[in-house]
Amino acid sequence: MRLNKQQFSILIFLLLLTNNLFAQTQQIKQIDSLMKWSNQIGIFNGNVLVSKNNKIIYSASFGFADASKTSQLTNDYRFNIGSITKEFSAVALMQLKEQGKLKLDDKVSKFIPELPKWADEVSIKDLLQYTSGIPDVNWKNIKNDKDLFNGLMLIDTLDFKPGKNYAYNNNNIFLRHFIVERLSGMNYKMYVEKFIFQPCEMNSSVMTLFENEENIARGFNNNLVADKPDLPITGGTYLTTIDLLKWENCLCSEKIINKKSLYEIGQQFDLPETQSALGEAKFKSKKITEHIHDGRMGNYEALLTSNMDEKFTIILLDNNYNKKVFEISDAIISILRNQKYKLPEKRTEK
Repeated sequence: MRLNKQQFSILIFLLLLTNNLFAQTQQIKQIDSLMKWSNQIGIFNGNVLVSKNNKIIYSASFGFADASKTSQLTNDYRFNIGSITKEFSAVALMQLKEQGKLKLDDKVSKFIPELPKWADEVSIKDLLQYTSGIPDVNWKNIKNDKDLFNGLMLIDTLDFKPGKNYAYNNNNIFLRHFIVERLSGMNYKMYVEKFIFQPCEMNSSVMTLFENEENIARGFNNNLVADKPDLPITGGTYLTTIDLLKWENCLCSEKIINKKSLYEIGQQFDLPETQSALGEAKFKSKKITEHIHDGRMGNYEALLTSNMDEKFTIILLDNNYNKKVFEISDAIISILRNQKYKLPEKRTEK
């Protein structure tokens, strides 16, 4: 039987579709094998999600919710995402900028005039790029948000001239929070819930301080010692793999800030091994093409890896630190590219 042109085109389409489905099935099997291996050798206890072409192709949970090892993790569990939460304060500032309430070259003193004279030198841009020169938090004296602010009031000298060097530290972040509060007239947590979590439909995400929340994974080390409770300060975020995917999609689709704002917070200081407010972001014609950000808090690890050209996002959240999430993510990337990959090895203690 001879096929006409239309029938032949349909046949070719069906063959390509079958091949693509077979290839994706093989990729999913390989990712599942990789994750089971990583859990079996004790280097991953957490949740994983892989999205390809705007579709979740793999989502799974491995291990336990806390040090007691009595409750298995599920996809509903929320993990502390460490430094990835710093993206929220950067986006909040850019939302306020788009409303005309601030400029990147505005000095901190414009919004918090009672701070010492160093606030006349430090700009919003410095806070976003960690070039403020503000000394790091003295954690020995911190019990709450008020202590954080008092610590800033006690600083008399910057470590370097703002904009001339780089130092990644949390006082930059807490100052962002305080500025958002001054400009919005809202508690920072309430601002994020209303203007970030809700628009992005991140319905499971919670920010400290919170009480009696269910499905919170608890950090623990390899000796089954649980992490200490969170300090009662604002800003730490616990979310699911699904909500982190929603955040990535919301951020990169310009739903909550525009293209220019996203580009601005993706810029980093011109020195090796520095981070932007988005961690590591790459742009082409000022459009984001790659986004990588990791976070750690106690024994929590979080890694977000997203490539817009290849249309994949990989999310790894765990509560048992083993310093292996980058190796696992790299292996998943190789699988998605149909390349050979190396299985991670068990962590060796030094």
